[in-house]
Amino acid sequence: MLLRMAVCARLCGAGQSRRCRRRQRHSQPHQDSDSDMDMDEEEEEERVVGKTKDEPDGGSSRHSSGAGVLGSGASAGPPHPQSLLDLPPELLVEIFSSLPGAALPNLALVCKKFRQILNTETIWRRRCTEEFGMRDDLRKMEILGMSSRDLYVKLLHPYRHILGLWQPDIGPYGGLLNVVVDGLFIIGWMYLPPHDPRVEDPMRRRPLFRIHMWEKNKATVECMYGHKGPHKGDIQTVKKDEFSTKCNQTDHHRMPGGRQEEFRTWLEEEWGRTLEDIFHEHMQELILMKFIYTSQYDNCLTYRRIYLPPCLPSDLLQPGLFKGTYGSHGLEIIMLSFHGSKAKATKLTGDPNVPAGQLTLEIDLNRPVRLPDLEHQRSIEELSRLVLGVHEEAQRGPQSRDAPSETAEGSDSAPPAGAEDVEPGAAASEAQPFVLPLGVMARNEVYPRTCKMCFYGTGLIAGHGFTSPERTPGLFVLFDEDHFGFIWLELKSFSLYSRLTDQLSHAQAPTLERFEAMLRNMQSWTS
Repeated sequence: MLLRMAVCARLCGAGQSRRCRRRQRHSQPHQDSDSDMDMDEEEEEERVVGKTKDEPDGGSSRHSSGAGVLGSGASAGPPHPQSLLDLPPELLVEIFSSLPGAALPNLALVCKKFRQILNTETIWRRRCTEEFGMRDDLRKMEILGMSSRDLYVKLLHPYRHILGLWQPDIGPYGGLLNVVVDGLFIIGWMYLPPHDPRVEDPMRRRPLFRIHMWEKNKATVECMYGHKGPHKGDIQTVKKDEFSTKCNQTDHHRMPGGRQEEFRTWLEEEWGRTLEDIFHEHMQELILMKFIYTSQYDNCLTYRRIYLPPCLPSDLLQPGLFKGTYGSHGLEIIMLSFHGSKAKATKLTGDPNVPAGQLTLEIDLNRPVRLPDLEHQRSIEELSRLVLGVHEEAQRGPQSRDAPSETAEGSDSAPPAGAEDVEPGAAASEAQPFVLPLGVMARNEVYPRTCKMCFYGTGLIAGHGFTSPERTPGLFVLFDEDHFGFIWLELKSFSLYSRLTDQLSHAQAPTLERFEAMLRNMQSWTS
C-alpha cells in the first residue's frame, strides 16, 4: 500500500507540498528545458535528508515527542527515499510490473531512468501473463527471439479491444464469434452448434481469422476462411464495440469443382450429411437458402460485441448460453438471462422465420405449473388445458392470480395452477416424473424423464421473413442446472436445450445496465 501511495504522490519526485516538475516544465513553453538526466541531477542537489533547500538550516533540529519529525539522532540511520527515483532499480521493476500495461507508455515519458527500466522483460512478461493468460507460450516466444515487450506493445495491446464474444451480421442467421489469445496468436473462432439433433455433443469451432507477429516484427492479419490455408486479410475498428473483417484474397475461398463442390463441402461441415440423406423437401430448401445467403459474404463481416448475462443469487439457475433444437432449422444457440420474475431466452443464431437477436422464449417465474400424474401427462389435451388456463390468467393481469381456477387434479378447493407464490430464486422442488404428451414432436427421442419445476411461458413464432410474429403459450420445463425444455402448444413440438460448457473469457458484462442495453440493441439489429 505504501508503494502504491508513493506512485500516486511522489511519481515525479514531488510530494504534496511541491508541484510536479513535469507540470512546471510544460507551463513554461518559452524556456529551454534541460535533458532528463539534467533534471535528475538538479533534483539530487535539492534533496537533503530531513530538509529541502527552502527550509532553514535549523529546521532539522526541531523535534518533540510523538511529532513524527526526525530528531538529531536520526542522522545515523540510512537515508529515507524521498521519491521513486531514489528506489533501487529492482524495486522499481516490481512496482512497474504491478501496474496495468496501458499505463506504462505514459510512465516512460516521466524520465530517462523510468524509460530504461521499462525495457526490462520481467515487466512485460508479467503483463502478458496477468492480462492475457500467457505462460508457457512466452517461453516458446523467447526461443524464437521475440520479446515480451514487442508482443504486448505490437499485438496484445493494440488488439485487446476485439477480445471476447461477438455476433456477426449475417442477416437472420447471426452467429457466435469468440476472439481469444491462443498461443502466440489472436484467433477469431466461429462457434457452431453440434449436428442436429445431437444437442449433448460439444460445440464445433472454425477459425475465421488470426493475427500474429511471425513476419517483419509487426502484427499480421490473415483470413482463415476456405480450404487453401491462411491468406491476407484485414481488420478495421468501425466504432466502439464493433469491428469488421475483410479478406483480400477471396479466390482462396473457391474450390476447383465450383459451387457444387463448395455446397457439398459446406453441407458436410454444417449438417454432417449429404443432400441425398435429407428427404424432407422443406428442409432441403432451408439448407440451400442458408448456403446461398451466408457464402456471399466471403468472410467480409461486421461484428457487434455481446456479453454473457450477469448471475444473481436469486436466479432460478445459472444464466448462460445453451444450444437447442428448432425443428427443420436444426440446432440454434440462445442466451438465457433473468430479469426479476422473468426469464428470457434470446437467439444468438437464428433462421428465416425468427432471426437472431429476437426473444425466442419469455418465462413467467411467478406462474409455476403443477404437472398431473404420468397418465394425464401423456394427454396433449390435458396439458393444453393447464397451460391455457394460466395463459388466460396472465392475459387478465396480475390481479387474476387471486381468482379461483381449476387445478391439475380438478379440485376446486386446492390452490389454482400457477397461483402459488414462488420466489424466482427459491430452491427447486423434488424431481418428479416427466413424459412428453402423445402427438408432440421432438427431435430428440432421448430426453430427461424427471423434472424439477415447470412454469408458464410464451414462445415467439413467425412466418418466413419474420412475418406476422406472435407470442404463443407454452410450458417451460426445468430438468436440472444444465438442461431445460419448452413445449410449443400451437406447434405441438418440443425443444430441448443443453448448456454450452466452453470457457469464454473477456465476455462478462461490466454492468447490468450495459447488458440490458445490449439485449435491446440485438433485437433492433434484426427487427
